[in-house]
Amino acid sequence: MPSLPRLLLLTPTLVLTALIIWAVRAGDFGGAGDWLTGEPWGIVTLGDLYFGFALSALVIAATERRWLPALFWILPIFVLGNVWTGLWFILRWPELWRRLAPKGPADAP
Repeated sequence: MPSLPRLLLLTPTLVLTALIIWAVRAGDFGGAGDWLTGEPWGIVTLGDLYFGFALSALVIAATERRWLPALFWILPIFVLGNVWTGLWFILRWPELWRRLAPKGPADAP
């Protein structure tokens, strides 16, 4: 059975996927792209989005033990976005939790 944190990560990943599918079918992708690249807040939004992608890529690079799996997970982020990042977090959650969990009193700040 999946762990609660994995389910909590899966839910927004699936919601985001559904939103993307809906937007592709209902929206004007070209018009949205024109707005994103032509308006100051659109440019800020893109900058924020890609900064988040870069931060995710750094976490993946620091976590994956081999460079080929790291590239497999990092390169598509800049095209597939946070749906791809969400999948990585879902699959790697137990390892991330193990690495980040405090080990004992000596680890306290």
